[in-house]
Amino acid sequence: MTEAAPNFEGLLREALAPVEPPADLVERLESTLTSITELAADELEAWELSAMRDPRNWVRPATALVVGGTAGAALVLLRARRRAHDAPGAGLDGAREAAARALHDLGRETRKLLGER
Repeated sequence: MTEAAPNFEGLLREALAPVEPPADLVERLESTLTSITELAADELEAWELSAMRDPRNWVRPATALVVGGTAGAALVLLRARRRAHDAPGAGLDGAREAAARALHDLGRETRKLLGER
């Protein structure tokens, strides 16, 4: 029974070892979120207001709105997090500056996704 404990601990240590994500994971995720956002925007553009009178027609635009909004928000957060990670600060002042920079980046990325410059 004493032999099983060290072996069990070793197996747990090996199973719970950190795994590095692929190098291109961020780029793939960003391109996927961008395409989802664009597809949702295209879906919303294709709908006419006259067709919206019938509540049965609300499913596709509502789904496109939720999915596109979620993907767009995730894309904004991903880009802002990458920028914050590229320029880390130190201490409380650095955290305050990073928070201000993150808010500024969120606003800029949101305007970029909405087409406003």
